[in-house]
Amino acid sequence: MPFKALHLSDSVLRGVQAAGYTDPTPIQLRAIPVVLGGGDLIASAQTGTGKTAAFALPILTRLGTHGRVRVLVLEPTRELAAQVETAFRDFARFTDLRPVAIFGGVGYGYQRTELKRGVDIIVATPGRLMDYLQEGTISLRDISILVLDEVDRMLDMGFLPVVRDIIARCPRERQTLFFSATVPPEIAAVASFALRNPTRVEVGIARSVVASVNHALYPVAAEQKFELLEAMLAKINFDSVLVFSRTKHGADKIARRLKAGNHSVAVLHANRSQNQRIEALAGFKSGKYEVMVATDIAARGIDVAGISHVINYDVPEKPEDYVHRIGRTGRAQAVGDAFTLVTPENANDIRDIQRFIGQKIPELRLDGFDYRAFAARPVQAEAPRTRGSLPGQIRHKGSFNRYRNRR
Repeated sequence: MPFKALHLSDSVLRGVQAAGYTDPTPIQLRAIPVVLGGGDLIASAQTGTGKTAAFALPILTRLGTHGRVRVLVLEPTRELAAQVETAFRDFARFTDLRPVAIFGGVGYGYQRTELKRGVDIIVATPGRLMDYLQEGTISLRDISILVLDEVDRMLDMGFLPVVRDIIARCPRERQTLFFSATVPPEIAAVASFALRNPTRVEVGIARSVVASVNHALYPVAAEQKFELLEAMLAKINFDSVLVFSRTKHGADKIARRLKAGNHSVAVLHANRSQNQRIEALAGFKSGKYEVMVATDIAARGIDVAGISHVINYDVPEKPEDYVHRIGRTGRAQAVGDAFTLVTPENANDIRDIQRFIGQKIPELRLDGFDYRAFAARPVQAEAPRTRGSLPGQIRHKGSFNRYRNRR
């Protein structure tokens, strides 16, 4: 079914075409009619499946023309707020509707100016929005559509009390939309007072990895992790690489060492100023930086087309973060590769991840790399080649636990 069959307005359809969208994704096919119909909605789908357009397109169609502030979209991070506002702006380019992004880490001047000029859609993080609400700069009395995006992430970050306060300030007669990659039981507590008879839309398996992502484990001793990372970057044919670290200090250290090896590197984590984060993300998107080293702030906080590879330098702490991390590649049905460097100490984490996603992750080795820090293991025939796969990848026989026991 093409977008034009979804009863979107002509001006919004022109924006969709200008943005390069052709056919709607499954989450868009199922969510757009519900939003257009005015009903409340809880929608979950894998990361990278087009959830933003699933609510932005019908909302723009329902708004029609410029007026007062009628839509509030809550986002857990600054990066997500900025990106969703950009998506609204792109889709609304042939309308007179005006969105604004409200988030912390930057000055109030530009945001105040935009609010005074008049906007239809506010995309905000909870903290900065509360600043404006408490000083009376923003009123939510005319909100007719409330969107909570990445609800599970908002709950993880401890925003529930603030979100409850914000919801209570909105009119009781409104449309409320929850969008999330996963729907944990905690969301039911929020939904019970925020939504009325919501439609549930679930696309894909909440715990599954997007089929377009080729992912694998690369066992290595802890003291050789950085060497293996450098060897991978030297061998893979990448467009752009997102490297995940568990800690902010670790991200800075990895970035310094990669820069010393003549890689163009950006860094993204919570200790960076907002201007530094904006510059890093813009440079990564434009190709100025070939590698971005980030903490989990980027697992759901960025949407960059063309990330060909994700490398987990550190195994994530939570199994669900594995899905979100590697979902930064293979987006919008493109093909991507995701590699995780694992040490014997990560055995329990890997077991938890594999249980969470319900599948065994293949273990590979990088051909030609000197694994001098641990004894050689028996290997089987070379793994099947995939787009972007490393030259000479070889699958390890046996389980990761057997690898740990042989160490």
